[in-house]
Amino acid sequence: MKGNNNKLLATVFILAVMATACQRNVRYSENYRLEEGKWSMYDPAKYACTIDDTLKTYNIGLSLRTSTDYPYRNIYLFVVTTFPSGTVTTDTLQAMVTDEKGRWLGRGAGDIRELTIPFKSNVYFPEKGEYHFRVIQGMRDTILKGVYDVGMKISLREETAK
Repeated sequence: MKGNNNKLLATVFILAVMATACQRNVRYSENYRLEEGKWSMYDPAKYACTIDDTLKTYNIGLSLRTSTDYPYRNIYLFVVTTFPSGTVTTDTLQAMVTDEKGRWLGRGAGDIRELTIPFKSNVYFPEKGEYHFRVIQGMRDTILKGVYDVGMKISLREETAK
């Protein structure tokens, strides 16, 4: 019995170390929860992240958690970035939510699906300080139904994380 406990503890320890190692490159991660699964185009998901290192490269990803009642195959997003200096840029992004046969992309179970959307990879932040991001749904519906939350994750690129 004692040997089994030691094996269990060793396994738990190894899994904890692996999980921590995978997360150490993440510099920012936040989810913006939407009330009642409805996303108004006038209610952007908002994020603020402080960047101190302008020499390293980063990957920026978004995540979208929807129900299978989401009425479209795709989603258009406007990502508005405000730099510490006040400069503003806007990117337009389209992500597919289902394939051409209507099968849901991403992962999930039941009627909930989570889709990871690569936004920018291998990018430098040119200024030190606090960056503000707003993600706005760009669909034709003023109120987009079936969206539970929108997330943003900023992580160091693998080569620069060492």
